[in-house]
Amino acid sequence: VKLYQQACPDATVNYNPTGSGAGIKQFIAGQVDWAGSDSALKEDEVADAAERCEGNDPWNLPMVAGAIGITYNVDGLEQLVVTPDVAAKIFLGEISTWNDPELAALNEGAALPDADITVFFRSDESGTTDNFTTYLNAAAPEVWTADPGKAWPSGATGEGKEKSSGILEAVSANTNSISYLDYSDIFAGGLGAAQVDNGGGPVELTAETASAAIGAAQNIGSGNDIRLEFDYSTTDGYPIVAVAYEIVCSAGLEAETTELLTSFLTYTSSTDGQAELDRIGYVPLPSDVQSAVSTAVGAVQ
Repeated sequence: VKLYQQACPDATVNYNPTGSGAGIKQFIAGQVDWAGSDSALKEDEVADAAERCEGNDPWNLPMVAGAIGITYNVDGLEQLVVTPDVAAKIFLGEISTWNDPELAALNEGAALPDADITVFFRSDESGTTDNFTTYLNAAAPEVWTADPGKAWPSGATGEGKEKSSGILEAVSANTNSISYLDYSDIFAGGLGAAQVDNGGGPVELTAETASAAIGAAQNIGSGNDIRLEFDYSTTDGYPIVAVAYEIVCSAGLEAETTELLTSFLTYTSSTDGQAELDRIGYVPLPSDVQSAVSTAVGAVQ
């Protein structure tokens, strides 16, 4: 947003990081011109969104690729390795101490304290929660049996904190804590992120390892509605990946609003706009996805 407004000083873009759930609700209610979300519209949201778009289709446009890290704060622990099953058990409360035998077996020689694990989760509806629980459900289906969703499931453990900023603050302030955050927030906050072993060995969270998994995503959308499906069982790259979608009306907004919106989205989907992402903890879209998004932006009326 900042770079776009520098290039277009006459434009004003107001962005409020309320969380994906709140953003979608505001979009459907007509309170905002478009919404950003870490997950695409659900089936039960599409009809309401179409009504908000004056009967036109809403489109999901992946704009920013990234990853979700399992972030932790443990004194003296410079590296943490988890498997999908172990991660699921931690967030269910089935593994409740840092020196639990299952966790210790993955982290031989690591300074795991004899201390309780403090778990934090997003208390507001969140696309990050949706993507994280989707990963746990797909990669550890025998352990994490709760359906994925934007709301933290009732059978899981932890203390709720609002928004990414609340999670970042809570983990930073509480030793022996763990949570999940977008890579960009971990990057900005200087926190550690666990390596994830999906069966092919531990993989560190970096822009390069996330990009490897994102590049294998399949587009399961139709036409200019672009929805990416990830292989959460992959051993090629870091597996807990996600994209941030811009949710827009394909048509139905006032002409002046549409002109400004498409101008902003044209910049963010461009090569120049995408090139800025890795500096702030995000991953540029694969070239084929970027091309499809640019085409869709050009088709907004």
